[in-house]
Amino acid sequence: MDKEQLFNDLEQRFREGKMDRRGFLQATGKVALASLGLTIAASLKGGPVDAAPKFTAYPFTLGVASGDPWPDSVVLWTRLAPDPLNGGGMSGSDVPVKWEVATDDKFKKVVRQGVGYARAQLGHSVHVEVDGLKAHQVYYYRFQAGKEMSPTGRTKTLPAVGSKVSKMTYAFASCQHYENGYYTAYRHMAEEELDLVFHLGDYIYEGGATTGKPRIHNSPEIMTLTDYRNRYALYKSDSDLQAAHAKFPWVVAMDDHEVENNHAGLIPENNQPIEPFLARKTAAFQAYYENMPLRSSSLPSGFTMQLYRQFYYGDLANVHVLDTRQFRDDQASGDGSKPPTPESTSVDRSIMGEEQEQWLMSGLNQSQAQWNIIAQQVFFCKSDSRIGEGEQYNMDAWDGYSATRDRILHFAEQKGLSNLVVLTGDVHSSWANDIKADFNNPDSVTLGAEFVGTSITSGGDGVDITDTQKAIITENPHIKFFNGQRGYVRCTATHNSMQADYRVIPYISRPGAPITTRASFLMEKGKPGLQKIYDAAVTV
Repeated sequence: MDKEQLFNDLEQRFREGKMDRRGFLQATGKVALASLGLTIAASLKGGPVDAAPKFTAYPFTLGVASGDPWPDSVVLWTRLAPDPLNGGGMSGSDVPVKWEVATDDKFKKVVRQGVGYARAQLGHSVHVEVDGLKAHQVYYYRFQAGKEMSPTGRTKTLPAVGSKVSKMTYAFASCQHYENGYYTAYRHMAEEELDLVFHLGDYIYEGGATTGKPRIHNSPEIMTLTDYRNRYALYKSDSDLQAAHAKFPWVVAMDDHEVENNHAGLIPENNQPIEPFLARKTAAFQAYYENMPLRSSSLPSGFTMQLYRQFYYGDLANVHVLDTRQFRDDQASGDGSKPPTPESTSVDRSIMGEEQEQWLMSGLNQSQAQWNIIAQQVFFCKSDSRIGEGEQYNMDAWDGYSATRDRILHFAEQKGLSNLVVLTGDVHSSWANDIKADFNNPDSVTLGAEFVGTSITSGGDGVDITDTQKAIITENPHIKFFNGQRGYVRCTATHNSMQADYRVIPYISRPGAPITTRASFLMEKGKPGLQKIYDAAVTV
């Protein structure tokens, strides 16, 4: 039996219920990995080296970035691309790239330096994992390739695990559809005083070029590795995005559009044949790694990639970054907005997979931090969008996998956790929600808060609030706030409180918008429930 026949047979058996999801993924994975022959690890061995490169243009067109900070280490990133929108414009040789880390932006006090390689097989990206750094320290970094010097970046290590820390300030963002508008919010973010940034997914969008938009994609819908590389280059060429990357370390998470809208694990959105989808996903994962400040532990193997991970911020915060896309079961009821069904509520279905779920439970169980932060992609709290009788839920969000959420909430209630903070992207609007032990019982224990951040651009200029959204808040008493404008959320954690400031801009269809705080919410230790401490829509 040839590969195509084998895939078709496996797919038919899965759809007919003759094979469970685990067996299907294992079987198709073995076939695909053998047939695709795309093993990124081989690229780490390197190829021919051009020790004296001559570039056709400035090679650091995509800026610099840092990420995945630890107390003694951080990842530094750049990518050589003199012709960024046409494959990068580099030769097939690897290029040595010098790097420096200093305690000052003039580089008079260099504390670490070395040489990395821009590997041709990794799109001439550079990932340097610098160690031996001091905890809770600001550093500056830069790269040099040939005679060309990169822009200077600024980064910061985390405090030592368990050390006494008085404050943590961070921002989170998501959903930056290039065609929808300008990244003005990132320019404002770069002017904040932050310790780090969380990006919760939809860093790029995979669709083709459309007309009538403020900006235009650079190709039809992307499918190949070259397509994905060029799309990342388009997005990362934006100066506002580059500014935010260069100012703070980022912790990134992937959602759906980095591959394809609303895919679920290895299952494509519209029941396409499996093999071409897996080839596409393999290309998408490689391009994601190439363009993000990720550690080598996240290096993809074909269409699998380690993206859920944990960070400790002294004694103040324990952060779990989830992957709610790669290991989920297919959306219930054919996806979309539907009433709950035995499928959507089944205890046998998961949005994160058994292994990741146990990892999260173990991390929460062992945590001694003041705040347990879960950074993830899709709406966590219950959100009934049908006004009046009946119920209707988003099958792509946690409502479509309610048993997984119930297990987490039951565990948190059993352990006496009342300091959960869930950070969410995806929905292109801002929400503030109380996390209830039982969303069907408004009088049940409040375990924490979900802060849902709006998009950077996705959805266009946006509006503050509509009558429909007001009705949804009434329908769901644990939901305390909605706003439909663009921006990001800035959070400040202390030992006594967690404050979320919803930072919004009035338009993204043209550059130059000002930024304001639309509302601020406070979650105090020992006082369950969100408190609104500022609202620009009312007199305060």
